[in-house]
This record gives sequence, C-alpha cells and structure tokens, in this order.
Amino acid sequence: MRLVIARCQVDYVGRLTAHLAMARRLLLIKADGSVLVHSDGGSYKPLNWMSPPCWLEERDGDNVPEGAKAFWVVTNKAGEELRITIEDIEHDSAHELGVDPGLVKDGVEAHLQELLAEHVQTLGPGYTLIRREYMTAIGPVDLLCRDADGATVAVEIKRRGEIDGVEQLTRYLELLNRDPLLAPVAGVYAAQQIKPQARTLAEDRGIRCLVLDYNALRGTESNEFRLF
Repeated sequence: MRLVIARCQVDYVGRLTAHLAMARRLLLIKADGSVLVHSDGGSYKPLNWMSPPCWLEERDGDNVPEGAKAFWVVTNKAGEELRITIEDIEHDSAHELGVDPGLVKDGVEAHLQELLAEHVQTLGPGYTLIRREYMTAIGPVDLLCRDADGATVAVEIKRRGEIDGVEQLTRYLELLNRDPLLAPVAGVYAAQQIKPQARTLAEDRGIRCLVLDYNALRGTESNEFRLF
C-alpha cells in the first residue's frame, strides 16, 4: 500500500462529476489497484475513490497543469477518470501489508449466511446453491448460486447493508465475470437493513437488494401484533 500526504485538488469525471478544492489530503493506492482520497474527517469513508480494475498514470514535467507539481489520472474500464492535481507532497511511502486473514463475521451475520444457504429459495423460486464461501483471489463470496434459468448469482450478506458492502460485492462481480465458466454473474445484496444510499448505489450497478427477516429464516414467530 502506498500512502501519500499531499496538497491536492481532485476532480471526478464520468457519469457524474465531483470537485474537491485544493487542500491537504491522504491518498491511498492499494495493492488491488484502488485509489482512495481521504480527509481528516468523515470517519472511515473516502471523499472520493476509484474501484478496481483501474489504472493510475502519474504525469510530471510539461504534462501537468500550471503551478502543479504532479498530475495523476486514474481511469477505470468504463473510461471514467479521477484527476488529482498535486501542488505539494509532504509524505510518500510504500508498505507491504501481506495477506490479510479476512474479516471474522459476527454471530448474526454468520448465522444469516448459514440460514440463507439452507433456505436458498428465499432469493427466488428455482434458486439452487453452488457453494458457500466461494473463494476468489480477493476473498470469499458468501453464497454462489444459480437462479431458475441456470444463471450464476453472487450473494453478499450483511447484517446492516451499507455502501462498503456494495463496493465489496462489485469487486467480486468484476472478478467473477472474467471467468467464462461462470459469466454472466448477477449480484444480490442481502441484509437485515439496507441504507437508502447503499440501495441506490446497488441498483445503479444492476445489483438486486433483498431485505432478510432473521426471525422468519430461523422459523420463529414475529412478536408484532397480528389481526389473524
């Protein structure tokens, strides 16, 4: 992972446009190719980013805007660009983090995966399970299934569905769709609760969202009042 602290301006050019005025920020270039722009606030969320697969071109000399020290252009496969104009670099270092053991899911999330695998037709009529924890080069897909038409479907399961889970599933789908034996692979984002922003992003990327009822999957009765 490469860490760069720089005074920079960031412009995103694609389906949408976004602009970050010149300020001191942290730029992360990860081994998977992703580039993230962080400020000193906003918790864990980057101000802007480019998900892999993408390519970073570092320009200098005559190929940078006037007054800039460097100019980075990050391009994804759709041709969208993250343009980073760097006025000054305070820190630039690279670190080898090694293989990450992965996130250990909490009890509810792990149990949701187990229950959904057992009751896979919750995803839709005719669904069948190929495998739980289907391993890829960037981590395990929670469930790999086939729908009623025999098409492959990757399912990411969360207790609480947020944007980072959509990004995670997007990366899995980009990788799985390179495999001719699996492609085309659709995605389902399943969670007990899905935030509106996460749902909007998922649906924009063609990912279906599914809200899970934990008690129903467990076969327990609801505590809500019923007329009948």
